[in-house]
Amino acid sequence: MRTTLVYAGIAGKGFNSLKQGMDSGWISHGLASLSAHARAHGFEVNLIDLRALNDWDHFRREILERQPDVVGLTMMSVDFNPVMRAVEIIKTARPETTTVIGGPHPSFEPQSVLENTLVDYVVVAEGEITFTNLLRAIANGERPPERLLIGIHPNLDRLPYADRDLFLNEWRKYGYDLESPEVPFVDELPPPFVTIIAGRGCMYNCSFCKPAEDFLFGKGTRRRSVANIIGELKELRERYHFNSFMFHDDCLLEDQRWCQEFVTAYHAEGFHQPYFCQARADLMVRHEETVAMMAANGLKGLFIGFESGSDRVLKFLRKGTTRQINLDAAKVCRKYGLTIWANYMLGLPEETPEEVMETVSMLKEIDPDYYSPAFYTPHPGTDLFDYTIEHGLSLIEDYDSYRRNPTELKIKGHDWEFMQRALAESQRRKPLNQVKRTARRLWRKYTDPHRYVRKLRQVMASGH
Repeated sequence: MRTTLVYAGIAGKGFNSLKQGMDSGWISHGLASLSAHARAHGFEVNLIDLRALNDWDHFRREILERQPDVVGLTMMSVDFNPVMRAVEIIKTARPETTTVIGGPHPSFEPQSVLENTLVDYVVVAEGEITFTNLLRAIANGERPPERLLIGIHPNLDRLPYADRDLFLNEWRKYGYDLESPEVPFVDELPPPFVTIIAGRGCMYNCSFCKPAEDFLFGKGTRRRSVANIIGELKELRERYHFNSFMFHDDCLLEDQRWCQEFVTAYHAEGFHQPYFCQARADLMVRHEETVAMMAANGLKGLFIGFESGSDRVLKFLRKGTTRQINLDAAKVCRKYGLTIWANYMLGLPEETPEEVMETVSMLKEIDPDYYSPAFYTPHPGTDLFDYTIEHGLSLIEDYDSYRRNPTELKIKGHDWEFMQRALAESQRRKPLNQVKRTARRLWRKYTDPHRYVRKLRQVMASGH
């Protein structure tokens, strides 16, 4: 039975966008995990990555050439339009193909997907086991009568490692340069670069994420064992000779014992590659000793969800932090030489201009190495989304606007020109900070003890 997975991540940069930054240069771990599980149970799987194609006619030709019996598509809310267009083309080109859609958006709003009669099945929540069971049923001529299928939460240690070759083989087909399995996005993480996920879910209660994340993964966090993660890293080192990586996990630092055990095992296995992970500001301050331990053994930077510089707004978001905690977390990073990737939002519901400028002033004081701003986007399934709908605050009229970007306002009550000025000012460094930033980058670059080891490996790999 021929099974094709489709990655429709073109809402940002469109077709012919592969390798153009984070959203266009990384694999989909959801599809890579689906493929690995299905392959482990005897099914052959291939991929169509829309980012590597020229246009919709190109996609139609791929469907006609591959003649898939089943097509599985993953969908975030921002992917709704391209996924639905892909389903229409699939059913027009090959009506007998079974179409299956899973991912975050169908998990939060399944009815919006089921309304399309061209969609044969919708898988809610985690899909590895349920999708593989569906393939087995179709292969045996036993199609489930219900279109809505509830996913089963797997034991993460029992899942096979993500099938990165699903993407790499597809990219090679179209002649893309494969210096790195995934695209590095900061100087501190040199190629070859990979991403990895150690766990699923989050134990915290931020209103812009919850309860949507609980729908997907269940309450709390399930994390793979350290031995399982080290096993995958060893395989990645053997296959791709990676020089850096990143943990995708929402908050790796929430489990101090796990982090400390990981650091010990990482060092014992001879790993030296730098990595980034995400962290909450309050955990960094509360568990500085763990941050120090990780920084001494490969950790080079942290994605920190500062979100706002206003204590009222942080409380409204149920973030569980304060402006001062954010500032203290930045000091912890500077103390241990860690790069700061600052995630923050402007344009939140009922946020005042004064509160916007509190965020701007906080960023001036933090002086992050990288800025990652967003105009708040109300995502389906979250409490804050429900709040915006109940109060008539949402400006979103099309699924394309669900991108996390600061190019359009998503919430009523904000002045566009003011928000643009605030956005620009939030990323404008003080002259002294600019000098400090340049000095920090040069210091990291030329004092990295593994820099020359990486250079030597690159030369050896090139054959020169």
